[in-house]
Parts: sequence; structure tokens; C-alpha cells
Amino acid sequence: MTAEGDRLAEPLSGSAHGASWVADTPAPTARMEARRRSSRSYAALDLGTNNCRLLIAEPAHFGFRVVDAFSRIVRLGEGLGLGNRLSDGAIERTIDALRVCREKMTAKDVRRARLVATEACRLAENGPAFIDRVRDELDLELEIVDRKTEAYLAVTGCASLVDPKAQSVIVFDIGGGSTEIAWLDGRAPHAFADPCKRIRAWDSLPVGVVTLAERHGGIDVTPKIFEGMVEEVSELLMDFALVAAQAGRAHNFHLLGTSGTVTTVGGIHLGLARYDRRRVDGMWMRNGEISTVMDRLLHSDFTQRAANPCIGKERADLVLAGCAILEAIRRAFPSERLRIADRGLREGILMNMMREDSVWRGGSPR
Repeated sequence: MTAEGDRLAEPLSGSAHGASWVADTPAPTARMEARRRSSRSYAALDLGTNNCRLLIAEPAHFGFRVVDAFSRIVRLGEGLGLGNRLSDGAIERTIDALRVCREKMTAKDVRRARLVATEACRLAENGPAFIDRVRDELDLELEIVDRKTEAYLAVTGCASLVDPKAQSVIVFDIGGGSTEIAWLDGRAPHAFADPCKRIRAWDSLPVGVVTLAERHGGIDVTPKIFEGMVEEVSELLMDFALVAAQAGRAHNFHLLGTSGTVTTVGGIHLGLARYDRRRVDGMWMRNGEISTVMDRLLHSDFTQRAANPCIGKERADLVLAGCAILEAIRRAFPSERLRIADRGLREGILMNMMREDSVWRGGSPR
């Protein structure tokens, strides 16, 4: 067992306050500063290997209320499965998306933000140079978070969907360049408690949908190729599976997944003509239902996958790699139930900032 396999919960470090967001030049006027101080808006940005996502929200009685959002596939980590540099094209696509995010934060007078970058920037040798360019051109301070912080933020973002009767849950987030997984034990003492204090063990696997698809191919995926992807992920998952082996024996055990992979599987199961977050977020799927969807995808060609409204052309070459990661997790932790979360790291960032600011003091937002 490696040291990476057994990671017990620890409090988040002081970096939980995160990087700041600096308003665009010219310098804001006194009126603009006063408006920002009185604003109730918080912003969370998740720059991953595949997507750039922004969420702007205000505190509400039960959590927060979303006031604006943005998501764009940028494939910042394109080629990282085979090399160690961010490509010029990927950087330009990402800069364009971040410029949109900056405009949205300015329009909403965001009072506090945390902007995080994950696996692509962690791995790329020119990741720091990219961060510097974002700061110089956009006045945005991106924070490259470590894998532990990413895992904890993902857990924080979707822990509210844990079955309150479950004594043990495996939570996972299948990303573009890494996969975070954690074992949660017991019930939360109250609604706004820090769910990370319930983590018994966690791991971050250095594999995601982009990197796995680049190594094995994502367009023409045969059952043999698919099984090869599952086996690769299973090997990476082995240490965590040994540490968390007893998780599946607990009363009302279930899986809780957050990522484009699981939301896609949920949308396809529902037969949605257009993806609808309201119907997918929080839905339950049975084990056999998941197998049926994945078997259908495995026997579909690229054109058929691209035509599915819950997948689309931009993700048609990645969805089976995601399914392979999901399958490896299902084999390691057999469960009759999977709950699907269309929420995760951004929501975790927002919850942490609002908790730090004591916005729910007395049970209601201040």
C-alpha cells in the first residue's frame, strides 16, 4: 500500500481562503467599491483539464441561490496524456473563456471569489507561466490547488446529497485529468457542518476522461479497448479500495458521483431530448440501469454518441473513458444504488467561503 492510498481527514489549510479576484483596470471608483462591499455575491471558478466553469451565488436560507453561471469546454489539458505542456491552442481557448468569466464577475459586483485550477495546471511544466499570463492579461488570480484540496472541495459540494440513513458512502468526482474519491462515514450533525470532517480516507487518481481517452483512443472504442481502460483505472484504485474495503458493508451504503460522466449516464437513462440539470441532479440509479446505459454507449459508434443530446460532439470521444472510470469504481465498491450530483467543486468553494464568513449564523443568511 502506498502512502497515497491511505489519507485520513485533516482540516483544510489556510489556503481555504483561496486566491483573490482583482477588478479590471482602470481602478474602481469609490462608488464601485461601495457597491461591491454591499454586494452579497460570491464567485467560484473551476478551471479543469476539460472545462472552465463559473458559478456566482448569494447566501440563502438553505445554502445559496445561483445568480449566474458559465461553462465552456476548453480542453486545457489536451495532449497532457502524451506530453507535459499546455498547447498554444488550449491556452488561447481558455483565456477566451476566462475573459467571459471576468466580465460576469464584474457585472455581478462579486464581493469575494476563489478561482482554482486543477490537474492540467498541476502537471504542465508551463502551468505557472499560464497562471502568470492570466494574471497579467485578465487581472485574475488563479490558484493551483493540490489534489487533497480538490478532493475535499468536491466532497463539500455534493455531500448534501448523501442519504441521511447511510452509514457509509463512497463519493467520487471523475475529472478530465484526475479522479477524486473519498470514503464518508456517519451522518452530519447539522446541515451546515463541514462534511470533510466525516472523511475516513481519500485518494486522487492521476487519470481522467481526457488523459485516459488520449492513451487508449476515444473515437473507436471496442469492448477490448474499454476493458483495458477499466483495468488501468482498477490498478490505480487498488490501494484506496483496500483502505476503504469495509465501506460497502455498512448499512444503507451507496455511491455518490459528481462529474459529466455520471450526469450524462443519468440524462441518457431518463431519455432526455435536452439535458436538464433539474431532473438529473439528485436522481438515483439502480445498478442494472447503469449497466444498461453503459452497454448502450459501448455499442454505439462515435456519430451516434455525438448525436445524443446529453453528450454532444465535443464530448463524444470522452464519454466512454468516463464510463470506464465509473465501471472500475463500481467493481471496487459494488452497490445497488448510485446517486448523481450535478454539483461539485464550485459548490464546495462557495459553501466554504460562506461558512468562513458566517453567513448562516443563527440558521439564516446574514
